[in-house]
Amino acid sequence: MTAEARTAVVTGASSGIGAATARALAAAGYRVVLTARRKDRIEALAAELPGARAHALDVTDRAAVDAFASSLDRCDVLVNNAGGAYGAEPVATGDPADWRAMYEVNVLGVLHMTQALLPPLTASGDGTVVVLSSTAGHGTYEGGGGYVAAKHGAHVLAETLRLELCGEPVRVIEVAPGMVKTDEFATTRFRGDTTKAAKVYEGVDQPLSAEDVADTITWAITRPAHVNVDLLVVRPRAQASNTKVHRTT
Repeated sequence: MTAEARTAVVTGASSGIGAATARALAAAGYRVVLTARRKDRIEALAAELPGARAHALDVTDRAAVDAFASSLDRCDVLVNNAGGAYGAEPVATGDPADWRAMYEVNVLGVLHMTQALLPPLTASGDGTVVVLSSTAGHGTYEGGGGYVAAKHGAHVLAETLRLELCGEPVRVIEVAPGMVKTDEFATTRFRGDTTKAAKVYEGVDQPLSAEDVADTITWAITRPAHVNVDLLVVRPRAQASNTKVHRTT
């Protein structure tokens, strides 16, 4: 089957990595279905992309996810990108509501979408599930307990699903980005404090961009059907680990 006949669903497509991935997959010839809570943004993006469709969706709402899944005529690729980090307090003072919200979107959101779309992905004869985790899911750091726990959950979900689907015509790809500078991620994490958000990237020569990660995701998806990129960790050259980053200032 050619890419032109294939449908790719991208969650969290209203900004950042999700929007960039939608653009990259559309450029690769996929018919892209954009989902996110912010309807105006995904509708504006869909208008730019040939054959694209926008559907307002909260991935933590299982009934809404099921209704969305039933509206599709097919699904060949699912990119589980919707997620986020809330707060950077230590475990001792972290807000349980933040931890719960991160688990809901980063883990249960992936679970809802994957469960709902596995039947059409399997029926396609060549389905691909992408889980966008994070290097946070592969290494702890101070102030990151809740986010690390959630992204580790996403990593384990992908790893387990790959075992359980062995022999089925569905690949499970995990892409784990390191430091990515987008318009919203750090600002959301620090509750709108743009000064704190800017310090995350201060002195870092070329952190990853949303387009860098989208290019990586698209490359993994467009490998031949028999090739599975189990786990791809992508960081900027200036970052050696979650806790070691070269800064010029």
